[in-house]
Amino acid sequence: MSGRSINRRRHERFSVPPMYTALTVNVMGEPKMQLDGHCYDLSEGGVQFELDDALPAGTPVELSIELPNGMLGQPEQERVVRVVGNVVWNDQTEPGPVRMAAVFSRFVAGVDKERLFRHIAGGHLTRAA
Repeated sequence: MSGRSINRRRHERFSVPPMYTALTVNVMGEPKMQLDGHCYDLSEGGVQFELDDALPAGTPVELSIELPNGMLGQPEQERVVRVVGNVVWNDQTEPGPVRMAAVFSRFVAGVDKERLFRHIAGGHLTRAA
């Protein structure tokens, strides 16, 4: 086998500017547990993000992701994508905010999936490595 790695991801990932891509995490089954963080990359199937505290792998979550403003004057409500998924890993090896990833199980509404695709198709996000 050659030295090239095989990409096994189902969905292409896109980098987002972390400090400009806010994320709100609602832990399902815990109505008062709402956490704010930032995204690092995003795809049709999942997201990498950071929070101040780790959530264990397997935690069911509803995520509200505020995509960066790719079109000047675009209202905030037109940039929010809501999804349901599960945390699949966290990395607590570094001090400070904890990096995590969640896999999406479904979009909350059809419009959420359309918003994400429109943002990707509009060239507002760059491909991640």
